[in-house]
Parts: sequence; structure tokens; C-alpha cells
Amino acid sequence: MKVDGGISSNLHEAINSAKDAEAAGYSGAWTAETSHDPFLPLLMAAEHTTTLEIGTSIAVAFARSPMTLANTAWDLQAYSQGRFILGLGSQIQPHITKRFSMPWSKPAARMREMILAIHAIWDAWLTGERLEFRGEFYTHTLIFFFLHTTAYDMGSFGPPKIFLAGVGELMTEVAGEVCDGFICHGFTTEKYLREVTIPALERGRAKAGKTMDGFEIVGPSFVVSGNDERELERASIGTRKQIAFYGSTPAYRPVLELHGWGDLQDRLNALSKQGQWDEMGTLITDEVLNTFAVVGEPERIAPELTRRYGDVIQRISFYAPYKSDPERWSKVMADLQSA
Repeated sequence: MKVDGGISSNLHEAINSAKDAEAAGYSGAWTAETSHDPFLPLLMAAEHTTTLEIGTSIAVAFARSPMTLANTAWDLQAYSQGRFILGLGSQIQPHITKRFSMPWSKPAARMREMILAIHAIWDAWLTGERLEFRGEFYTHTLIFFFLHTTAYDMGSFGPPKIFLAGVGELMTEVAGEVCDGFICHGFTTEKYLREVTIPALERGRAKAGKTMDGFEIVGPSFVVSGNDERELERASIGTRKQIAFYGSTPAYRPVLELHGWGDLQDRLNALSKQGQWDEMGTLITDEVLNTFAVVGEPERIAPELTRRYGDVIQRISFYAPYKSDPERWSKVMADLQSA
């Protein structure tokens, strides 16, 4: 199993965090689109590493056009010599319309068309043939050939892989149909992964006439760990708050409903509207925490992650929303990589 780390989205920290991830033995490392652009740090990471896979987990797709994503991903793939993965996500409607001032409609259908458009652009650059993509949401029929990219840029490795993040069945099915991998949201349980996510991915693969062979799933990975009871409690509090935050989002309600916890979503959503973030965390019981997260001393983490997900995912990264000693994860990573 591949084990991935993170790259700081702060440009002052990106180089060191990428070098540290490679030195520590991580297979890959990701940036997230939170308060900084997720692509710029990856250029720096590509320059200062040699074997580390790098990618976005995630870049907000609907904040951009297929052409801008195709350009950025192509250049990062070329510069990193084939080590870049374009990880996309839809975000939720308020962020797209109010934060990015971009259109929102039919997110699964729009995402499918966006990814098909990106591939059409890359195909035109690879072959030199005319670009003629016309869809419901995007139209691309012009390439600036004076400075246009060529197949030479891609060497022997080809265009980047595209991974898609999601929770809902429609978006997950799109990932199976048109992508190379799927990024499980942290708000995913083993039961949801096996009973909802994987069947949706398989339906998407079947639409494309493909099997799951070669398709990568990046697994869910909330981890609560510590070397003593005090550290475990601190980690538990931070993780309960993060689970509560996700649980308050209506789009993620199906995960809770699968476990019979639909009423919890109502309570979390009501508290979120009042800004009662600390109170929300107290609603996450031990049962809920242990369902979403692997909880225990460092030596228990890898065996439990392997038991839950080892037969269905190909890579994983640790989601630990609290301060912890980086050395704690070295043994966990080694155990997972050998699993």
C-alpha cells in the first residue's frame, strides 16, 4: 500500500515539507486548496524532489475552466517528469457561487464534462489535431498554436492521472467512468466505502467498459493516536470536532444515515448555524468516533487500517487534525507499506 504525506501550501514552507516527505519515505504528497493556491507549492516540490509523487487533494475544479486546469496540470507533469496527479473536487455550492463567483449546476454531470474536456485538450496537444469539444457546460474549439504544447513535453510518461474526490454516488460513479483514481473523503466509514463507494465506482468503470484493475482508491484515514492517555485525549477532541464539522454538512448526510445516525446531522447542522463549534464536537460519541477513525496507540494503527481497508484501497494518507510528533508516523508508514 502506498502511504502519502502532505506538502504545505505555504510557499515559505513548501520546499522543506516536500523534501521531508521524500526523505521520510512517503510514496507521494498532496496539497489542499484551503487558504492558498494548491498548484504553486507543487512546482517547488517538483524541483526539490526526485521520486516523490505530487498532487492536489484537492483543487477546486469548478473554480477554474478545463483549459486552465489542462494547462497547469500539463506543465506540472512535464516539469516533474511524470510525477504529478491532478486531484479534483467539486466543493459545495456556497463556495463556488459566493467564494469563487463561478456557476454551479448539475455537479456530477458538470464534473464529468470538465474531465472529458481536459482529456480532449490534452489529446489535441498530443496529436496536433483540431480541438473540437462542445458540451452542455464547456466549449473548447481554439488552441493558440503559436506557443502550443507538444507531445514532446510528456516524454515517455504521458499526461497526468486525474483523481476525483467525492461522497455522493453520482460523483463517485463519474470518478469510476472517466478518472484514474478516487479520493475518499475523510468523512467515509468502512461500511460506506464497501457498501456505497465501491459499488458506485464499479458502475462507473462498467460504463466505460473497464474493470477496477489499475484504478487507485485513496482511502479514508482519520487517525487518533498518542503515546499516553493525555495525548490520546487531545487527539480525540480535535478529531471529534472535525467529524462534527463534516457531519453538519447536508451533502454528507447519507454517510450518517447508513449507520442510522441521520438525526445527528440535524443537530450538528443546527449548532453550526449558531457557531457552536465546540459543542458540536461533544455530540460525537465514542461509537461514532471509532467508526470514522482508527483509535489507539501507534502500534495499533497500521494493523487496524490494514484490517479495515487493506483489500480495497491502494494508497492512504493520515488525517490527524491535531498536533502530533512526525516521528510517530514512521513506524505506522513502514508497517502499511509492507502490508
